[in-house]
Amino acid sequence: MRYAFSRRAFLAALGAAVATPALADAPLTSLRPMARGGTALARSLAPAEALIAKARLDGMVGFAVADLATGLMLEEHEAETGMPPASVAKAMTASYALETLGADHVFGTQLILTGGLADGVVQGDLVLAGGGDPTLDTNGLASLAEQLKEVGVREVRGRFLVWGGALPFTAAIDPEQPDQVGYNPAVSGLSLNFNRVHFEWRKEGADYAVTMDARSDRYRPDVTMARMQIVPRAAPIYTYQRRDGRDDWTVARSALGNDGARWLPVREPERYAGEVFQTFARSQGILLGTPELVTERPEGTVIAQLESAPLAVILHDMLKWSTNITAEMVGLAATIRRDGQARSQKDSAAAMNAWAKETLGLGHVAMVDHSGLGDDSRIAAADMMKLMLNVRDRLGLKPLLKTVALRDSQGRPTKGNPIQVHAKTGTLNFVSGLAGYVDLPDGTELAFAIFAANIPRRDKLNREERESPAGASGWNARAKGLQQALIERWGMLYTA
Repeated sequence: MRYAFSRRAFLAALGAAVATPALADAPLTSLRPMARGGTALARSLAPAEALIAKARLDGMVGFAVADLATGLMLEEHEAETGMPPASVAKAMTASYALETLGADHVFGTQLILTGGLADGVVQGDLVLAGGGDPTLDTNGLASLAEQLKEVGVREVRGRFLVWGGALPFTAAIDPEQPDQVGYNPAVSGLSLNFNRVHFEWRKEGADYAVTMDARSDRYRPDVTMARMQIVPRAAPIYTYQRRDGRDDWTVARSALGNDGARWLPVREPERYAGEVFQTFARSQGILLGTPELVTERPEGTVIAQLESAPLAVILHDMLKWSTNITAEMVGLAATIRRDGQARSQKDSAAAMNAWAKETLGLGHVAMVDHSGLGDDSRIAAADMMKLMLNVRDRLGLKPLLKTVALRDSQGRPTKGNPIQVHAKTGTLNFVSGLAGYVDLPDGTELAFAIFAANIPRRDKLNREERESPAGASGWNARAKGLQQALIERWGMLYTA
């Protein structure tokens, strides 16, 4: 550990080399920081080394904290070592999107006619065209169907086409995740309900009733492009196969119990959105043919459009709920705006890395996606902290970050705590991160990043174990405890 010198707000209120982490037995020696209240206070506090040892994480810990006003590095430990950031990466993606697209940017989903409209009859094709909106939901498609009727469409003579090519297609954000986890869906320029389908089961006598639907708070349209078969086996719990344009699932009967539900990822997002829109058009008296996917955006007249909320609102929700698909979609959109194209998720992440180095002066950053879900992403704590220093006023990131409550010994949020934390959390099994800002009682503001990872332990997990491995919840709880202990230490040391 060493100490050194370095060095629009929320609307109206928003290809590098990877450094290999050192592991368990790196020496922990440091100078003691000079506390503002004097050396006596510094000596009375447990050093950061002791806090790290107490957490028993058996891996690597890296952190960096600086005074926001001066850029003075107050304390750091393994701060130049690249580590997996998990969802803390979304703070970088949010910054990249804000600078490239702007806080007021909106995404649009359109209905296009390739032929004229005569006496309520569309002479050509009707196209549902995605515009990269990560927040499009079932209610939105219902609204588009209502608009279609309001402009006078009663019949479509041609085909019903669906286009999702505004963004490059990715079958899964991270192919190493279990098939069934809803936070790892396909990515496309046309996304519905975060590309998740609702699977529900209920025991009826000796059998089960199963539904697969695109439910919202107002509608529950059934879908056939995702199918579930219950099979008599003990393991695996789920299997998945993409077959003939459908998502085919099986589930082990022994794992179901009497009833339950969960969201499953969608791998055929254009067909999913097309089928749901077809259902809503039918409810308006407009019969459409089976959705046909097209790779090129058809030319024609836009007759209906649904716009998203402004980007700043989307990013606020993304940072609060840590939605992976939102991060991937806004990151891809930013790269397309910046470079004119994004051939793949990985190429887009490389473009973001280049932006971070060129614009913010970061050194150790090598992301492989925009969400932090991939194991191979790396960033050093010092670089993540430097990003926080740079974007706080320049891009207005802080108001978009959620408030992270400090907790008492029973795990309960402490009321009236004079230390306030606004940050992005990041959690994978045996990986934990936190980065953002600490407001101290005297008005001092700190920028910080803390990363912890036991990479060998994570690497031992097989694909199915990654959903809920033994020991992961305890490890991650200890990592969060270390984060709080470090923040409390900084609050004592750096408050006048």
